[in-house]
Amino acid sequence: MTKPASIPEENWRSSSYSQSNGGECIQVAHGIAHTVPIRDSKNPTGPILVTSHTSWTAFLPFVKATTV
Repeated sequence: MTKPASIPEENWRSSSYSQSNGGECIQVAHGIAHTVPIRDSKNPTGPILVTSHTSWTAFLPFVKATTV
């Protein structure tokens, strides 16, 4: 498992659909070999979900299709 402190803060990015009003948002870290770390933007020191690049790439079209 990836530890939150082991990923530099500048590696995290939020969705372009995110707003700065404290809404629900996830952040994804880039530049991490073989994995895509995902965290809750409201709890940046909390748990991190880690998935493969293949799984993340397959998941994205479903998210885009349901975005309002």
